[in-house]
Amino acid sequence: MATAAAPNAPAERHPLLAFVAIAWSWLFLLLLVLFFEFWARIQYGSTFVLNPYNLQSIALAASMPLLLALGQTLVIIAGGIDLSVGFVMGLASVVMATVMQATAGLHPGLSLLVGIAAALLVSVVPGFISGTLIARLAIPAFIGTLGMYGVCRGVGFLTASGTTVPVNNPWLFQLGNAKILQVPVPVILTAIVVLVMHWVLREGRFGRYTYAIGGSKPAAIRAGINVPRHTVMLYMLSAFCAGIAGVVYTARFSAGAAQGGEPLLLDSIAAVVIGGASLFGGSGTIVGTVIGAFIIAVIQYGLVFIDVAPFWQFVAVGVVIIVSVLIDQSRERLTGGGRRDE
Repeated sequence: MATAAAPNAPAERHPLLAFVAIAWSWLFLLLLVLFFEFWARIQYGSTFVLNPYNLQSIALAASMPLLLALGQTLVIIAGGIDLSVGFVMGLASVVMATVMQATAGLHPGLSLLVGIAAALLVSVVPGFISGTLIARLAIPAFIGTLGMYGVCRGVGFLTASGTTVPVNNPWLFQLGNAKILQVPVPVILTAIVVLVMHWVLREGRFGRYTYAIGGSKPAAIRAGINVPRHTVMLYMLSAFCAGIAGVVYTARFSAGAAQGGEPLLLDSIAAVVIGGASLFGGSGTIVGTVIGAFIIAVIQYGLVFIDVAPFWQFVAVGVVIIVSVLIDQSRERLTGGGRRDE
């Protein structure tokens, strides 16, 4: 006698759809590159991919949003979000420039080191405060980091007296504009941070705790993880990455600007989401975030390359974010996973 199918049995999964759901960001990046390559060959009779200037420009465009997104990745994996990173970056930038102005009489290298130290030290303070508000006082991450967004914005503009802070330092200029083996120094610095963060997330206990908290906070507590302390450390790490981005910004433009990271906040979150991290927490990778950052950079640079009005960049990135969230919601059904209900 035939048995009736269980009413809650999962739908049959197609292997090809499951593969696309997992690897769609890689495939989408490949399609973007191929599209702009064909356009360049047809319209200009030249190459898009093999042009060193294009590659350098895309890598530079991706570097600062990627630095913000690296810390954001860990926060989102743990089930949170950090809306303050853009103005933490701006605050670090103006503090660095102001300190370097004040130490202009020192050796340029020493002035640069003092400025970098000041920028990185000041950047972790907002992260500590945000993490404490979220972990110890149970303030929602959205509200806590949005409040810190406003605080860092105001302090940054007050520090800079409402304007940019120029710096005349040859060592700083070299840090932001020199090349090593034709690779811009900011790209090399970003690559080093990417490797460190990848190791932290994939190989260390810190990364395992982060996934555990995002997967199920109650289960993480039962497993003996100090969730409040780890949460504070996550937001401090996110702010520290924003501080590094502030250093790179000041080096590239030889000036500090409180608003320098404001347009990069959306890009940092978009890179994480496009790279496959779930906004529900518990999943995500540094490699995926790198792919997401390059997708955004290729879209932005490629649209300029084919002479499309720059405002379409916002539309294109927004559409990709929506598509990536839709794919994230359907990925569990296609790959056989299930969302937690907490």
